Amino acid sequence: MAYVCHFTGKKTTFGKKRAWAGQKISKGGFGLKPTGISRRTFRPNLQNVDAMVDDGDGQLVRKRIKVSTKAIRMGLVIKPLKRKYGYTAQQKGEHH
Repeated sequence: MAYVCHFTGKKTTFGKKRAWAGQKISKGGFGLKPTGISRRTFRPNLQNVDAMVDDGDGQLVRKRIKVSTKAIRMGLVIKPLKRKYGYTAQQKGEHH
């Protein structure tokens, strides 16, 4: 399973870490120069959660997925009920 958010598509991105050295021009130097540039990764804050996910033909199924904390805070994740005996007619999808 890739390190990608199921809802927002957030994934690992790449960048650089820069180390600067030198003295400010105002202090009599020639300014800061980058002395070390190395590659680094920026990883999203992903959590493994049980969620109700659309399986393609309109049915919601319980599935374990990776989700970013932003998606959780935005309310994109529908969590399944903890207990089967707690279902009401409305939650089952029955309409009388």
